Amino acid sequence: MNPFLILEVILHIMILLLGAGIGSFLNVVIYRLPLNMSVSNPKRSFCPKCKHQIAWYHNIPLLSWLSLRGKCAYCKGNIPFRYFFVELLTAGLFYVVFLKFSGSLFHVSDWGSVVLIYWIFTALLIAGTYIDIDHYILPHQITLGGLFVGLLGSYIAPEIMGEKDRGLGIVFSFVSACFGLGLLWTVVELGKLAFGRLRHRFEQPEDWSITQTNEDEPPLLKVAGDALSWDDIFTRPSDRLIIQGTEITVNQSVFNQSKTEIKMETMKVMPLEGAEQSFKLEDVTTLKGKATEIVIPREAMGFGDVLLLAMIGSFLGWKAIIFTVFAASLLASLFAIVPRIFGKTEWTAKIPFGPYLAGGAMIWLFYGPPILAWYLDKIGWDRMEAF
Repeated sequence: MNPFLILEVILHIMILLLGAGIGSFLNVVIYRLPLNMSVSNPKRSFCPKCKHQIAWYHNIPLLSWLSLRGKCAYCKGNIPFRYFFVELLTAGLFYVVFLKFSGSLFHVSDWGSVVLIYWIFTALLIAGTYIDIDHYILPHQITLGGLFVGLLGSYIAPEIMGEKDRGLGIVFSFVSACFGLGLLWTVVELGKLAFGRLRHRFEQPEDWSITQTNEDEPPLLKVAGDALSWDDIFTRPSDRLIIQGTEITVNQSVFNQSKTEIKMETMKVMPLEGAEQSFKLEDVTTLKGKATEIVIPREAMGFGDVLLLAMIGSFLGWKAIIFTVFAASLLASLFAIVPRIFGKTEWTAKIPFGPYLAGGAMIWLFYGPPILAWYLDKIGWDRMEAF
């Protein structure tokens, strides 16, 4: 057998194993990073339920989950299928990136840096996607850290920006990141103006309250049997929570038929009869009442999505920004429509926009330029350009 063929087969197997191993590490990142835990201390993985450190032979990517049938070897608690899936997904995507941008053992110097950069990019998107799904946040370690890596990668391998000069590579990377940030920030601001308030009216006055049982946790707004975290209500100083009702109690004071306006740190009560009163929230110990109408501020999307698109631009360039936003919107629409057909709207009711941006970026990485070329051909771009 050809020895070079044997080496090539070994290399392909090693790429799959490497991807699975990185996927195992990403599971650690996805679990620990949102909890402000070090990803390196403790060094050994542990069961999230019983906290027992996992032996190395129970921590082999893919194989351990299958051999243990998705259960902890010590407490027999269920290990979510997602742990296995993240390892499998990372292995698959790493392998596809390798095939797309090299596919051969030979001429490693021609593809090594590009593949490595896109592997890092893929890993960042996978980690960010699952953290966003679990916690509705995109940590700066993922977005801003990834942005720095994208800029550095564009200097090391300017060909990812379609350039040969390193200086031009990093310049185009920076410009693309700024374009992505500016584009999505504009969308966020326009979305805030158009859809920045969620209004609820009640036929009968409903009990409401704002309480904080733990200093380490944000306050909760409870109304009509539902609870909403303070962090989900207020994202910027200009946000206002407005409650109209028949009664409100602030500490020892009771106001009837009033409108209440609550901001991040202050509030004011405007009774139909009587003088307006202002309070600092740090001085308020009791806040409750009966609401007939409530207006809750909301965002079109979070600022983490804005930084994520900037990171994507730093790796893929400005054309990918436009494609990613369009593809992400299309994916979000499809994932909203299809479950409705089967009556499973709860499947996608709480999926944030970050995973769709990640999906759009990966589509561009593998198929974007041919799709764009096909689309421009269909709309007759060459003819319009000539005209």
